[in-house]
Amino acid sequence: MNDILDRILPTVRKSARYTGGEWNSVVKDWTTCQVRWALAFPDTYEIGMSNLGLAILYDLLNGQLDVLAERVFAPWTDMEQSLRAAGLPLFSLESRRPLGEFDVIGFSLPYEQSYTNLLNMLDMAGLPVLAADRDERHPLVIAGGGAVYNPEPMADFVDVFALGDGEELVLDITCAIREGKRRDDTREALLHRLAEIPGVYVPRFYRVTYRQDGTVAEVRSTAPEAQWPVRKRIVATLPPPLTWPVVPYLDTVHNRAVVEIQRGCTRGCSFCHAGMVYRPVRERPVGEIADAVEAIVSNTGYDEIALLSLSSSDHGQIEALVSELAVRHRDRHLSISLPSLRIESVSVELMEQLRETGRRSSFTFAPEAATERLRVVINKPIADQDLLDVEEQVYGRGWNTIKLYFMIGHPTQTLDDVAAIADLAMQVRAVGRRVLGRKAQVNVSVSTLVPKPHTPFQWVPLAEEEEIRAQQEYLKENLRGPGLKLNWNRYQETLLEAILSRGDRRLGAAIHRAWQLGARFDGWGDQFKVEAWRQAFQETGLEIGFYTRRARALDEAFPWDHIDAGVSKKYLAR
Repeated sequence: MNDILDRILPTVRKSARYTGGEWNSVVKDWTTCQVRWALAFPDTYEIGMSNLGLAILYDLLNGQLDVLAERVFAPWTDMEQSLRAAGLPLFSLESRRPLGEFDVIGFSLPYEQSYTNLLNMLDMAGLPVLAADRDERHPLVIAGGGAVYNPEPMADFVDVFALGDGEELVLDITCAIREGKRRDDTREALLHRLAEIPGVYVPRFYRVTYRQDGTVAEVRSTAPEAQWPVRKRIVATLPPPLTWPVVPYLDTVHNRAVVEIQRGCTRGCSFCHAGMVYRPVRERPVGEIADAVEAIVSNTGYDEIALLSLSSSDHGQIEALVSELAVRHRDRHLSISLPSLRIESVSVELMEQLRETGRRSSFTFAPEAATERLRVVINKPIADQDLLDVEEQVYGRGWNTIKLYFMIGHPTQTLDDVAAIADLAMQVRAVGRRVLGRKAQVNVSVSTLVPKPHTPFQWVPLAEEEEIRAQQEYLKENLRGPGLKLNWNRYQETLLEAILSRGDRRLGAAIHRAWQLGARFDGWGDQFKVEAWRQAFQETGLEIGFYTRRARALDEAFPWDHIDAGVSKKYLAR
């Protein structure tokens, strides 16, 4: 394989995606390890290497004496063509071993548009894409991540779903596999053993029935080990942060060191899937974070550190933390960024601290709605004047660019609410011009609401295409000029995400067919093949509108009702 790869790599774009050997990567003796994981990310190297969950599992598993974990990412189209033409299977970066030689292929699934890439990676590895076709000769296929809280659309392809925090769960799974190998268990026996582990969902041990109107009638367990409901795993106290991350050879989406300062959020924004499923909030102490930053900077050479959380400024001691880091790293010129900020929890003191440490290129806020009325609807209340006051403080402390994130398609939204996005952006620009002159920039990103499982909006329909296009055209016409930039997403891509987010097991046939028709990298605009998906739905007899455009009754049984994400359906309905 190595000789052929050495001939292929100079011919493909960004060949460093496939070479391995990066600083802090781990290569262990294959013969001394009892359990061998291939940690797979179904998107490009640049995106996967920015995924903290994958990095944590890599470090954790390789810290076990008799366990190894190697990485694999979705090859870009040119590399896929080259590998298929050469008859080479998909391989891991560390040892260049085919994926079929591992005990487990563990996929991280952070978003639904990566589903067809999972199928493609299995096929490139020479493995059956359907779980029912795999046997003792094949690795177990396990999936975890944010997109598996509704695992049903991928139930045909994945053997085991891991729900919730992975730090303890992945070790429990590893122990079960180790014991299964010692006992020479069959694949079926191992699946029964895994099904007993809290947080593990084995879809083959559950049967789904449907009503005449197409809605779910019942999901019933068919094995004594199968849990009901399947409760996500929660790590009560976060373990020490990762301090030896792999340093990529090429630029990644987030090319910086990362420390997770807290996990979870209790703000309760009605649209926010992550805010619901990653509860409860667990903060790391300032001293532990500061020590981790010091270690990670020394171990990687990064000069920028991101303090990661769903809402970084909500950490109870965020100002003390940034101050501590500024003092410790004053001579290193370490840049500190807070990727997720709440307008109402950003203080003048915090901005002062960030001004001393950051590069001050841009400051990001996500009001999500531009009127106070609609912000109450989505449970993200903040007064317009408070928002403008914070923006003035940001510009006044040297940041030239403010990024604002909004959504359209919210329940009860009117055109007045959409027009307010343009008005508010203009007001922010006016504030910036008053403080900084023509250097002030406002970048506005407008996405479309996708109703997600385990959120209060899981009952509402996706907004109609004609309505969304009209709103986008309004914004294009009315939100332009010097110092303004507008980004938006295509409705067909939103539509696919909405279908997959709230789908049931019947969607497996459409996902499979779309992949056969060439669907890959569905989250990439230039690769998204809408016709493949349309044909797949036509051939499988599934109606797109059933999954996207109908309102759900409050008492409707959902495909994911047997998955306990920690927030009750009764609470969400209320």
